[in-house]
Amino acid sequence: MKGLEIEFLGTGTSTGVPQIKCSCQVCCSDDARDKRLRSSVIVRHKGKNLLIDCGPDFRTQILNASNNNLDALLISHIHYDHVGGIDDLRAYCSPEKPFPLYARQDVVNALKAHMPYCFSDSPYPGVPSFDITVIDNKAFLVGEVEILPLEVMHANLPILGFKIANMAYITDASYISSKTMQQLHNLDLLVINALRTEPHHSHFSLEETLTIIRKLTPQRAILTHMSHGIGLHEKVNKKLPQNVELAHDGLIVSI
Repeated sequence: MKGLEIEFLGTGTSTGVPQIKCSCQVCCSDDARDKRLRSSVIVRHKGKNLLIDCGPDFRTQILNASNNNLDALLISHIHYDHVGGIDDLRAYCSPEKPFPLYARQDVVNALKAHMPYCFSDSPYPGVPSFDITVIDNKAFLVGEVEILPLEVMHANLPILGFKIANMAYITDASYISSKTMQQLHNLDLLVINALRTEPHHSHFSLEETLTIIRKLTPQRAILTHMSHGIGLHEKVNKKLPQNVELAHDGLIVSI
């Protein structure tokens, strides 16, 4: 597979790193790779620029991105660190050209409840407007780009990862079913969450993620959605298997 690029806008968990009121060695690190905004990426493929999740750091992220063109938003789930920046998408839409948004029905329902001003029959001027497509577990197209939603569990909440070409992006998972695992074998690139070294009730720990990577054998795996509990980037990266690495904000990977 050639011609796919993924840019990591943010690689942190819901609190970001540094975490407020924390003085641990990771939060106090001078290494830019240890400073993590909330998780989001842009996937560029076949002429489309696909934003996956739009958290509260989106404005900062898109101003710092290598290319700020966007064609659509894919939402993994409704938690604030993944949707808290959606209002800033107003720069990409107008009443005549709503911005394409793809999400599960439960996410759409929650967005309408939390942001009713965006979905009013008579919206006031300047609010963001969206062209919503409800997705489930079936593949869909954005232009010529085929996207396969991947259902995973975030504790008891079903959420979505996404497979685009031979790359898969999964965040916030704590369980992946055998059916979804079958869709993830022999990838060129697997991006997957690893919250910290200690176990957590709703996110994979580092060792749990490495176990999944060993089962799936992707050519390359990149870890994201990390808290300060993952440890220092430089030290942890050196201990990972040869084909596994930690993501960092601003990382761009082409495959």
